[in-house]
Amino acid sequence: MVTSPVLLTVMAHPDDAELWAGGTIARHIQTGGTATIAVPKLDPTRTAEATAGARILGADLYLLDQLTAAAISTLLTEVRPDIVITHSTDDIHPEHRRCAERVLAALPEMVIATGHPSRAYHCDGYNNLGQRGVPLDLPTIIDITDQWQIKIAALQSHNSQPIRNHFGPMAESLARLHGLRIGKSHAEAFHVLPILGRVPAASGL
Repeated sequence: MVTSPVLLTVMAHPDDAELWAGGTIARHIQTGGTATIAVPKLDPTRTAEATAGARILGADLYLLDQLTAAAISTLLTEVRPDIVITHSTDDIHPEHRRCAERVLAALPEMVIATGHPSRAYHCDGYNNLGQRGVPLDLPTIIDITDQWQIKIAALQSHNSQPIRNHFGPMAESLARLHGLRIGKSHAEAFHVLPILGRVPAASGL
């Protein structure tokens, strides 16, 4: 039996999946896959916003009590994703970096035990910059032109955050930047991560 590929995003904050990978999540679902967004459980307002954002994208929401390697191992065991997206370990935001480090710490044992995931990626960061002010290396580019409005609607569900004046305009700038790289209107970009010392080949995510 052929199963739908499962995409899992593990992010530090409730609006991160929409901001950095919302179009890719929506596209993955529209092309026959399933997706889960995993974020830490915060206050009721942020949880309600995360629920609304995931629903708009068509994804399931998984709330983590703690963002630890052990909790992420449990998440990976339960979800059995084919693809994982998280932050960069070179992200400007320290909580993003810690999230990425814990995901990477959990991956080897899970891949050996379950064979999942087969591919892992890190996403973009604030204004496409790493800690040293150098643009992040993001060679895997996903066309999200047809999913752009869904991404923005999902991002705008996080209305306790500075979406209109800060995150929304940044998302627009980054999507157009990456879109120009492939001759499209809007795109999101990622960097494939080695799993057990191997970088799997893939035409997309």
